[in-house]
Amino acid sequence: MKRNELTTAVRMVIAGTLIGTLAACGGGGSGSGEAVNSTSDGTSVGAVTGFGSVYVNGTRFETNGSVSSDDGIEREEQLEKGMILKVKGSWNGRGEGRAERVSYDDTLRGPLTSMNWDDIEKTGQLQLLNQTVRLDRQTVFRGATPLELAGNPGAYNVRISGWRMENGDFRASYVGARSAGSRFDDFNDVEIEGLVANLDTSARTFEINGLQIDYNSATGDDDFDLDDLRNGLAVEVEGYLENGILIAREIEDEDDLFDDDDDVEISGEIYDFDASGRSFRINGVQVQYNRGTEFDDIRESSLQNGLFVKVEGDFRNGVLIAEEIEGRDGDVELDGRLEQIDLSNEVLIVSGIRVQLTPGTLIDDDDDDDRRSRVEDINGFRVGDYLEIEGRQRSENGGYLEAFTIEREDSDDDDYELEARIDALSSTSVTFMNLEILLNGYSTDGARVGDEVEVEYRRTSGGLYVLTDDIDD
Repeated sequence: MKRNELTTAVRMVIAGTLIGTLAACGGGGSGSGEAVNSTSDGTSVGAVTGFGSVYVNGTRFETNGSVSSDDGIEREEQLEKGMILKVKGSWNGRGEGRAERVSYDDTLRGPLTSMNWDDIEKTGQLQLLNQTVRLDRQTVFRGATPLELAGNPGAYNVRISGWRMENGDFRASYVGARSAGSRFDDFNDVEIEGLVANLDTSARTFEINGLQIDYNSATGDDDFDLDDLRNGLAVEVEGYLENGILIAREIEDEDDLFDDDDDVEISGEIYDFDASGRSFRINGVQVQYNRGTEFDDIRESSLQNGLFVKVEGDFRNGVLIAEEIEGRDGDVELDGRLEQIDLSNEVLIVSGIRVQLTPGTLIDDDDDDDRRSRVEDINGFRVGDYLEIEGRQRSENGGYLEAFTIEREDSDDDDYELEARIDALSSTSVTFMNLEILLNGYSTDGARVGDEVEVEYRRTSGGLYVLTDDIDD
C-alpha cells in the first residue's frame, strides 16, 4: 500500500467506531455493553503494566499509594512494571477500578547462580536456589540488563516475580537485580516457594525442587502450624543460606489468593491441565470451566499446559469457576520503525502495521530503569523510534496488531521483521493486517493464506514496502 493510501486508511479507522470499541473492551475483546457497564467487587491478580496509579489485567486501579508486603516494599513508587500484584477492590468493563488493598510478594529472592540469554530471540533462563526460571519478551528487567546478568551472574542478587509452571519451574514476569551482598529485604535474604518434598520431621528438614531447607529455627507465619507440613504442600519459605542450605526463619502455606464468593480475575500459565475434568491450575489456583464458560481469543480445544491465559469468574469453596477464559499468548512479533502516532486514540503505525495500544499493553525501554507513568510512556513515543512488539493479530477492519508488549530499542536498523499470519497472497505481493508488501523478486514457495510465517522487509523512499529475503514458513 502506498503512503497516501496508508494514511487515508488510518484516518478512516481513527474517525470510525473501531477505536471506541477497542477502548471499551480493552482491545479486541468480546465484551458486551452489559459487561462494560457492570462493576465487579473482588480480587485481581496480575502483572503491573503501567503506573498512575497501577494498571493490572487491563484495569487502571486508583490507589492510596500504600502496598502490603513482607519483602521490603511499602509504597507504590517502589513497585516496578512486571511485578505481580494482588489487588482487592472494584472495577468495571471500561478499565476503571479502585483498589482497597494492593499486595506484593516475591516469588523467589536470592543469589543468581547462572543465566543464559539470546538477545535476538529475547529468550533465556536463569537459576537461583536450585530453581529454574524461564525468561522471554514479556520479562521486565531492572537493575541490570539480561546481557549483564548473563555475563557475570555471580555478581548479582535477584528478586523474581513470576508464575509457576507445570514442571515446578517458573516463568518470570519481573527480574530485579542488585549487586551481590546487597539486600532487598532487611531481615530475610532468601525467599522460595514450591511443593514440600522429602520431609523429615525428626531432622526438621525438607526440600523444594532439590534445595534443602532446615526449619529447626523457623516459625509458622500467618497462623500456619509447622506440624502441618506434609509432602506435596505448597509453601513459602524465607530465611538465609548457609553452606548451600536454606535456614528457614518463616514458613507459611500458600493460602487461597481469594475470598470465598469473590469475583476474581487472574492471569498466568496453565498447568495440571485435565481436559476430561475441565480443570487446570494457575499459580496454585484450581480453575474449573464448563459449558457456560466463554472463550475469548482461544478455543476450549486449544487449552493445554504452558498456555498463558487470563481467567475471570467466581471463587467458590477453593475453586475458581471460570466465566471467561481469554488467551494472552501473542501470535505476532514485529520489529520496526515508528512512522505515525495518534496519541488520543493510542494508535501507532510501525513499519506499515497499525498497532493498537490497550490498558494492558506493557511499554518498556531498552536499558532504562526510569519509572514513568503510563501517560508518560505513551507521550514518550517519537516518530523514528525502533520498537519490538509482541501481540495478537486482529482481523477486524482490515486487520491490526493488538500490542501486549512494546520495547523501545537503541537501533539504527531500517530492515524490519514480522512474524504473523498471511491475510492475502498474490504473484506480486503478500499482505498482513492490511499491509501489502511487494515480493521484490523473492520467493513465497510453500506459503499459503493463513500460514504463520516470518518475513524481512523494508520501506522504500517512495513509501512502498518490499521483501528483502524469501518468506520463511
